[in-house]
Amino acid sequence: MPYEGHRQGRAEAWEGGSALAEVEAVARAGHAAQRDKAGRPYAEHLQAVAEGVRARGGADDLVAAGWLHDALEDGVLDESWLEAAALPQRTKDVVRAVTKRPGEAPEAYARRILATPGARLVKAADLAHNADPARLAVLDEPTARRLTAKYAAMRGYLGLTAED
Repeated sequence: MPYEGHRQGRAEAWEGGSALAEVEAVARAGHAAQRDKAGRPYAEHLQAVAEGVRARGGADDLVAAGWLHDALEDGVLDESWLEAAALPQRTKDVVRAVTKRPGEAPEAYARRILATPGARLVKAADLAHNADPARLAVLDEPTARRLTAKYAAMRGYLGLTAED
């Protein structure tokens, strides 16, 4: 069931800092029961991605997309929530762009990301955290190898280096 504890309203209501704190709260609440592959609270990943977006020069609307980047894919929020949310259009567009669709080829996914302004930056922050050697080190060897190859391939499709 998607999280519904967030006010919805017109995108013109976006106020940067205070609205960004609300986006963080929605993301944390929506993913509260979720754990990553290593058993850590999923909100740690969301925070790392949001911080990675900021460190890469992303403005508040892209930091918000960092907090929400997995919300649709993981089913904690739905498209109707996103459409009605008081968020900038770019935030919504980026969240949609980085949402992997069932059965979608990685190349098609990468093309959508590249075609959406700001989405590559958010995905770069996501990949950087996902491929963090410290995170991968706690996984079993076959899983770590599989994920390392998957993340490297996506970086290649997006024209990113391991340092991006």
